[in-house]
Amino acid sequence: MEDQNNENQLNIELSEDIAEGIYSNLAIITHSNTEFVLDFIRVMPGVPKAKVKSRIVLTPEHAKRLAKALEDNIEKFEAINGRIKFQEEGGIPLNFGGPTAQA
Repeated sequence: MEDQNNENQLNIELSEDIAEGIYSNLAIITHSNTEFVLDFIRVMPGVPKAKVKSRIVLTPEHAKRLAKALEDNIEKFEAINGRIKFQEEGGIPLNFGGPTAQA
């Protein structure tokens, strides 16, 4: 029985540069009949242009698994930290809620 458990284990390697992570405050999701594409973007205040920092391509089944895993983790987070609140206004907050910079 112990040998069977060892066969089902997956050794996952995490390099230092990937472990650092990439900050994103905007995600754009598109899909076709065979894949979901998640583009993660960093929008900075006062900068009219933003670059895609990371792109993840998933099968529809894995996209649904990801959505369920996110939902589960958000529920656990909110149980400990309280409900996550959305901003009243829609859209991207290009000034990040702070004062407008002046020179």
